Amino acid sequence: MNYNLETCKAFYQGKRVLVTGHTGFKGSWLSRILTLAGAEVTGYSLEPPTSPSLFEILGLADTMDSEIGDIRDLKHLKEVFDRVQPEIVIHLAAQPIVRDSYREPVYTYETNVMGTVNLLECVRLSPCVKSVLNVTTDKVYENREWEYGYRECDPLDGYDPYSNSKSCSELVTHSYQKSFFQDGRCAISTARAGNVIGGGDFANDRIIPDCVRAMEAGKEIVVRNPYSTRPFQHVLEPLFAYLQIAQRQYEDRMFQGYYNVGPDDCDCVTTGDLVTMFCEIWGEGASWVNRHDGGPHEANFLKLDCSRIKHVFGWQPHWHILETMDQTIAWSKAYLKGEKMLAVTDQQIREY
Repeated sequence: MNYNLETCKAFYQGKRVLVTGHTGFKGSWLSRILTLAGAEVTGYSLEPPTSPSLFEILGLADTMDSEIGDIRDLKHLKEVFDRVQPEIVIHLAAQPIVRDSYREPVYTYETNVMGTVNLLECVRLSPCVKSVLNVTTDKVYENREWEYGYRECDPLDGYDPYSNSKSCSELVTHSYQKSFFQDGRCAISTARAGNVIGGGDFANDRIIPDCVRAMEAGKEIVVRNPYSTRPFQHVLEPLFAYLQIAQRQYEDRMFQGYYNVGPDDCDCVTTGDLVTMFCEIWGEGASWVNRHDGGPHEANFLKLDCSRIKHVFGWQPHWHILETMDQTIAWSKAYLKGEKMLAVTDQQIREY
C-alpha cells in the first residue's frame, strides 16, 4: 500500500489525535502531517528541546492545539485527555539522546518509563481512546553486534540508560495491553524505528545536525565514530508508518502488536559513509575528520529486520539513502537562505 498524505486524509480527516512530544523533531513533522491531513491535533510536550527548533521555525503553535506539559505530570496529562477526548494517541515524548542518558539517568528513566506509565494510565481511564502507538527505538534489543537485523521476537534489553529505559517502556506497554485492554475497546502497538534524519533536526550529539552546524560555521565536520553502522532513514518514513499502524489497528485490533520500522539493508551504512555522502551532495568543499573522543559505550552495529510490517501492511520505504540526503540538505540549505520553511516542509511531505 502506497501510504502517503492523500491516503492519510481519507482516514484522519476530523479525527481527534493526541501527540506527545510534539515540540520535538519527529513530533513537529508528525503534527504537521496530521494537520495537513485534516485531523484535530493536540500536542502535549515540554517546550521545544533545542534552539532553534523546528516547532518554532514552522510556527506550529499557531496551527494546532499545543499544550506545554511534562509527561511525568500525571494530573496535568489527565486534564488534557479529559479536555481533548482523543480517539488516537501517538506517544513520542522521551529523553531521546544516548549520551544525555549517561549524564542524567534518573531523568531518562522517569521520562521514558514513568512517562509511558502515565500515558497508558490516562488511556485506561479514557474510554474515548481507540488506538495507541508507543514509539520506542531500534535500540530496545539486546544488541549482540551480529550481522542480521533484529526481529520483533528477539530479546529486549538495551545497554545504556536510554536504550534500557525504552526497553522498559516496551514492557510497560505490553503489561498494560494484557492487563487492561483485553476487552477490545482500545488497540495498542509499539513501533521500533531506526535512526532518522531530515530537515529541521537541531539536536546535540546527532550526526546530520553536527554536519549542518559545521557547514554554517564554515568548519570541518568532526565524526567521533565513523565505523558504526546504523539503519538511517528519512524522518517521514517511520512517521507515515506510525500513522498507518494507528489507522489499521483503529479499524481492526487484530493489527495491534510490535513493529520494526527501518530502511532496506542497502541503506544501512556506516556513519563515515553517511558523512561522505553528505559532503558530496552539499558541495562547497565540505569535508570531515575522524576524531574518536573515547565517549561512553554505544552500539557499533545495529540493523532491523522489517519483514513483519512489510508483510502485514505492504509497507515499503519510499526514499533510499541518497534521496533522503538530497531532501535533508535541500531543507537545510533553504533554512540557511531564510526561505519560508513551512512551505518547504509542506512540499516535502507532499512529495513523499
